[in-house]
Amino acid sequence: MTLGRITPETSRLDDAARAGWLYYVAGNTQDEIARKLGVSRQSAQRLVSLAMSEGLVKVRIDHPIAACMDLSKSLTDRYGLRFCEVVPSDPDAPDLLTGVAIAAAAELERRLKLTEPQIIALGTGRALKACVEQLPRMSCPQHRIVSLLGNMMTDGSATPYNATIRMADRVGAMHYPYPLPVLARDRKELRLLQGQEAVRHTLELCKRADLTVVGIGNMGRSAPLYVDGFISDAEMDILEAAGATGEITSWIYDATGTRIETEFNSRVASAPLPEASNRDVVGVAVGRAKVAAIRAALVGGLINGLVTNESTATRLLA
Repeated sequence: MTLGRITPETSRLDDAARAGWLYYVAGNTQDEIARKLGVSRQSAQRLVSLAMSEGLVKVRIDHPIAACMDLSKSLTDRYGLRFCEVVPSDPDAPDLLTGVAIAAAAELERRLKLTEPQIIALGTGRALKACVEQLPRMSCPQHRIVSLLGNMMTDGSATPYNATIRMADRVGAMHYPYPLPVLARDRKELRLLQGQEAVRHTLELCKRADLTVVGIGNMGRSAPLYVDGFISDAEMDILEAAGATGEITSWIYDATGTRIETEFNSRVASAPLPEASNRDVVGVAVGRAKVAAIRAALVGGLINGLVTNESTATRLLA
């Protein structure tokens, strides 16, 4: 993608797009927008109005902000990505999920509008749940939505962040839940669980998915797997000593994007990490805490697509 010369007109539209995003997506007041953009309140009001009058604002910002496009191109070039979308950041809330969720939903909507049947595989997490919430109601009976991992917590309760059923309901597609817990008790139990016919069918669908969309989790004592009780203190000590950097669908990997051979990973019941070399595998993630995990996933080729925001993209390129 080649950017043309930045003119006063494009700069003005860039400012209008930023103001529109801060107002309609991030929910800022015009006083807050004025402070963040360094302009008067009257100028902020005019920029928001310009964003609307120029057709930049619909459900999402349509105007491609030059800074975001530059970041997207740099990430694509550095990591050989097939798809990259970078959305604006709110300076006061750099980890805000809304804009990223809208951008990821737009890509999902584009796929769902295809008449050719698609298999779409989904992970779990706050980012994917937020993404699905942004999808419009559709009728897509030709597509299949499949889950990459189970949705049961250690006590048997359902995880609150499963996105598969919710997405299938919104778009009228067939859905295939993953009928297993997140973790098996041991390798023997895992073999028995994955030997079930329904599980084998789900695993085959995951392997053949035309599009896989996953969240990316950080590691450490703030990691969702640790906070939710899947990883014990002793296991976390072992994982940290082994260089645990991030996780995708509960598979834990190091700074090179290589899956760590530990007892914990031997019990993970999720579908194997997809081969991003020949399938579209898009990560949806944002935030300073996840930068190392996202970078490792990119370096290791675990994903070949990324939806993130300016703040996170800048750190990934630093």
